[in-house]
Formats: sequence, structure tokens, C-alpha cells
Amino acid sequence: MNYRPEGSLLRTNENLAHISTFEGLCAARDSGAILESRAAVCTGAHDLIIDLPCGKGIIPREEGAVGIKEGTTRDIALISRVNKPVCFTVREVKRTPDGTVSAVLSRKAAQEMCLRDYAGKLVPGDVIGARVTHLEQFGCFVDIGCGISSLIPIDSISVSRISHPSDRFTVGQFIKAVVKSRDGQRLCLTHKELLGTWTENAESFSPGETVSGIVRTIESYGIFVELAPNLAGLAELKEGIRPGQRVSVYIKAIIPEKMKIKLVIVDACEDIPVDSTIEYFFSGSHMDSWQYAAEESGRQMLSRFGE
Repeated sequence: MNYRPEGSLLRTNENLAHISTFEGLCAARDSGAILESRAAVCTGAHDLIIDLPCGKGIIPREEGAVGIKEGTTRDIALISRVNKPVCFTVREVKRTPDGTVSAVLSRKAAQEMCLRDYAGKLVPGDVIGARVTHLEQFGCFVDIGCGISSLIPIDSISVSRISHPSDRFTVGQFIKAVVKSRDGQRLCLTHKELLGTWTENAESFSPGETVSGIVRTIESYGIFVELAPNLAGLAELKEGIRPGQRVSVYIKAIIPEKMKIKLVIVDACEDIPVDSTIEYFFSGSHMDSWQYAAEESGRQMLSRFGE
């Protein structure tokens, strides 16, 4: 079974076929298939009412998520699902004489399957798909499958420093991540290792070019401008420039031995929304280590996994 973040199955033909008829729900109950539909209401008792094309489903509170019954997961995990897709397995299906269909569903069972067969088997260095669920000052929370949440700390999002994860991600965005560590069932993720080394990024630019960048920090000795998520250069000071601003910059020099790019700010531009397109330089399913630093620099900026 392919365990994916919630929302991945919602509009697939197979999912729609199962949730649209009484017979489809019965087949899913018998096979143990994981389905998805929208949570319409969270009741005062924190049961989730699920929209089904053929009727109504209910996820009782204790079946709403792993840890609800034990108190290790707070009820906000259920309240926050309203108007969003949720995954579930089918426990019971009934049809009254007038044709009304009702179903008892379990999101917890789907999550337990995901933990047992997928997330519980992940090891540091594994590259996985994830979906951004919410952003905090300290990092980005993602769904790695069936609503199971993991954190990407802000300093692991990219090499180029950002002030908030919203500088890089948007809620609902599908991304890739690397398993950094495990604490029981809880995984911590990292992202920057997928965005290319200093050399891989620098090869996209040449001295003499004028290109677009984003101002990240302003220091007394210069302005750091991000050219790519894993590459920044230092520009000369210029009045009227502020962090987060889009600028055009002239590339004076690229110096691999010092891992430096010298820039001159040409002009400031209107603010542009976060680009949700991410270029990933790594396409494999597992990495043992990653060296960011340019070979010519003699520096070690190494991420190791599984140690």
C-alpha cells in the first residue's frame, strides 16, 4: 500500500469509486483500503463528520488520530481537520430502507497501518515525500503520510538563512525531505541537503550577469542576497534596502576557494510572492552523507546520516 500525505488520494478515480457508493464502501471495509474525503464538522464531542457522496461518515473521537485516547495527541488535531481531507478505513457500513448510507470510519487505523508498514521503517538518510501542514517561527510541520506529522526545523530548511518558514514554503505544498533522526515514532526531518551543494548552485551563475535575488540579512559590512535557496552572495551596502526585498544584482566575482560571491545591487523591485517551485538536485531515495562546501575551499560542511 502506498502511504501518502492526506489530500493525495482525494480526487483519484479509485478513491472516488469507493466513497461514492454503498457497494464501494463495503468493498473498502472488506479489503482494508485507506480512503479519503473531506471533514465537514467536528462535533462538540470531537467526533468528525465526513462528507461522502453516497451518505455520511463519522470518525468517533478516539478513532480520530493515534494518541487521542492516550492523551499524547491533543484534540486540536481533530478540530483543525474541518474543511480538509482526512484519510480513514471503513469499520461499518449501513443502509436504511430509504437508501440512506452511514459509515463508521477510523483515521487512527489508517495511521497505525502507516506507522507499522511505512513510517516505522524509515531510517536516517531516507528521502521521502511530504506535504506542508502549518508553519511556525521555529520550523515547518509536514504530513509524511496519513496525517502523521513531522518537523523540519527552520535551520534545516535551506543553507540560505530565512526569517520564517513562510519565506520558503506555503501550506498545502508538496515537498521532499530527508529523515534526519528518530525518537521512537517521532521523526525529525531536514530539507537543505536536497537543494544542491555550493558548487552545483554556483554553476548556474556567471560573473558579469545581472540576476534576481532576495535580501536576507543586512550587516554593517554588506547585504546578504539569496540567489538560490542554498546560495547567497554579499553585496555592497545600499540605502533603502530591507530584508525580504526582491532585488536585481550584478555578479562581480565568484570565488570557489573562499565560497564567496561578490554582488552589487542594481535596483530594488516590487515584492513577489513565495515561489512554490523547488528545484531538487538529489533524485535518489536515500543518502548516507552530503558535503555542501566547495572542494576548492578545503572546508567541511558535512551532513552524515545513520551515525
